Amino acid sequence: MRTLLILALTFLSLGVAAAKPAPNVIFILTDNHGAWTLGCYGNKEIRTPNIDKLAAEGTLFTRAFCNNSVCSPSRATFLTGLIPSQHGVHAYIPQAAQTGPEAYSTIAEFRTLPKILSEAGYVCGLSGKWHLGDNLNPQEGFTYWFTKEGGHTTTFYNDSMIWKNKVYKEPKYTTEAITDHAVEFLVQQKSDKPFFLYLAYNGPYGLGKVVMEEHRNRHTAYYADKEMNSYPRAEGVSPWLKSNRAAVNNVQSMRTYAAAVSGVDDGVGRVMEKLKELGFDKNTLVVFSADQGLNAGHNGYWGMGDHSRPINTLDSTVRIPLIFRHPQAVASGKTSDLMVHNHDFLPTVLDHVGLKEMTPGSPQLPGKSFAPVLRGEKVEWENVIYHDFENTRMIRTPKWKLTIRYPHGPDDLYDMENDPGEKENLIYVGQHSAAKNQLKKKLETFFAKYADPKYDRWNGGATKGTVILK
Repeated sequence: MRTLLILALTFLSLGVAAAKPAPNVIFILTDNHGAWTLGCYGNKEIRTPNIDKLAAEGTLFTRAFCNNSVCSPSRATFLTGLIPSQHGVHAYIPQAAQTGPEAYSTIAEFRTLPKILSEAGYVCGLSGKWHLGDNLNPQEGFTYWFTKEGGHTTTFYNDSMIWKNKVYKEPKYTTEAITDHAVEFLVQQKSDKPFFLYLAYNGPYGLGKVVMEEHRNRHTAYYADKEMNSYPRAEGVSPWLKSNRAAVNNVQSMRTYAAAVSGVDDGVGRVMEKLKELGFDKNTLVVFSADQGLNAGHNGYWGMGDHSRPINTLDSTVRIPLIFRHPQAVASGKTSDLMVHNHDFLPTVLDHVGLKEMTPGSPQLPGKSFAPVLRGEKVEWENVIYHDFENTRMIRTPKWKLTIRYPHGPDDLYDMENDPGEKENLIYVGQHSAAKNQLKKKLETFFAKYADPKYDRWNGGATKGTVILK
């Protein structure tokens, strides 16, 4: 009853209670996908026409970041609006939490985006990677549930998938199967109820075994003779790199990853075509993003933050694509250089669809809505980014990036204006000590305000994820 009252008051305040139905929402999330791979972010080599079209028809954020560079914690943040030191997922979750007698949803204790939308009358569907626990059973208000048995991608063919609460081997290219189910969910929708589709691709991924093999989709032949000059060539493999060492400067790995990126783009194109065919296009907010970026030769790394020891916070792994498209409701052909987090996503979406009053108040959200920017308006905004990964915390401003690794370091300080490639660590340069101290104080203040002692790893808190650093 309370939910219905809030909905009525919200839409009356907007003057659209009877005239305009609630917007549908499609959230497209890719896996290990650097913004640098997309044409709309300047890549002239990797083919992404459908994602580029989303950007041309919507608003693109040039400086969007994840606050943890691993899949499970980042996905938990998107859906809860909380940082890892609040939701407790600090790294990828173990298989035991995903299927089997000990399986459980790691975010069930929180007010999540799908849970809120389902209570507001939305039909919610998942197609793709969940990786947040209890995978066999629909979670968080979802009634359509097609997902992977686990989280990691070891193959794009004959993968273990879940449909109707059962595990089976999917003979199709996994990215295509995920798109098929997304399209099927759209076909099932009626115009009298809004829907939320969480389209969580397994690709492009680009890690381990799959990036060392030839990718077998329709783009493989196209990239077979390409030099892949959009990838940085490293002078050598970083001594900090723990995994994927053979992929650095490996042209075959570059081509494989590019083919996977283009395969995801094909899926985006199919979904957008079906959306228009069904007449849902004009009243649907489509958001495109990634759980984290990917180092692909950058500074001698290949992978995410957890693929190095110590954990790295390079921009290539913490910077993500972010595009919002909603005809006549989101400014088209625009870019924003606000520095935004993935923990700003939940309050922004709820604000945009007219459900701001349902934004969770406890735990206190560290993010805020940038919905006015989507309408082409200005908003007061502090361009500061925070990163939260086990023993590693980072603060980034337009000028500086400070990374603190608790308790023994090593720590980093980079001048991002003059050294965007993060080549020269200034942590021990005396003339920058004042800047370092100011950043450190700001970092400590942020976590003192938001971290839940129960999940604060710096102060002995627990984790729901696999422990990366013992």
